[in-house]
Amino acid sequence: MDIDFLSQTKLFHGIAPDAIPKVLSNLGYRIKNYDREAVIYMAGDSADAIGLVLSGSVRIENNDFWGNTSVLANIAPGSVFAETYALLSGEPLMVDVIAQKKSTVLFLQTEHLFDFSHDTSIANRRHTIIHNLLMISIQKNLHLSRRIFHTSSKSIRGRLISYLSFVAQKKNTNDFVIPFNRQHLADYLSVDRSALSHELSKMQDEGLLITEKSHFVLNFDL
Repeated sequence: MDIDFLSQTKLFHGIAPDAIPKVLSNLGYRIKNYDREAVIYMAGDSADAIGLVLSGSVRIENNDFWGNTSVLANIAPGSVFAETYALLSGEPLMVDVIAQKKSTVLFLQTEHLFDFSHDTSIANRRHTIIHNLLMISIQKNLHLSRRIFHTSSKSIRGRLISYLSFVAQKKNTNDFVIPFNRQHLADYLSVDRSALSHELSKMQDEGLLITEKSHFVLNFDL
């Protein structure tokens, strides 16, 4: 296992690399490999461990009764998933967790995370993990709030303007690349892909923006 890689993740922030193996051993962990499109968790499952992607990519998606799929998040190496469900023992997942590509995942048990009866150094490291989980949760809640804000408009154009304006302001430039392809952008904004592409073409014809794949140039102050 790449301990230096783990030391650079948000989950292990503040823990010395040489202490990470002991943290893993004390809490209990397992490593699993998944092929592309393999199911890690299904909606209705209970998660008993926090997942941390070591390599590959993991997709969080919602599949409704009629077979419609909405991609909620893509989890990159170094990021975690299922932490909320792992900490709420017995709470069934509302989403599916799928390996986007061939992936390796570290699962960290949570049943001993709040046991501070050990020596001070172990307890302090567990406090650090809990603090890091809190910060990760806050950041995810902020991301979710932004998505709700961007999808509040009833029109596709309104959703595009909200999202693209946010990215332009965050990057402080009108020329930027977004972390989505067309399908993922449509999923993020909860719209049909073809309708999204049609609206982008209209906006480009009107001179509001220039776009090619994930690259955008905004031609006016949205």
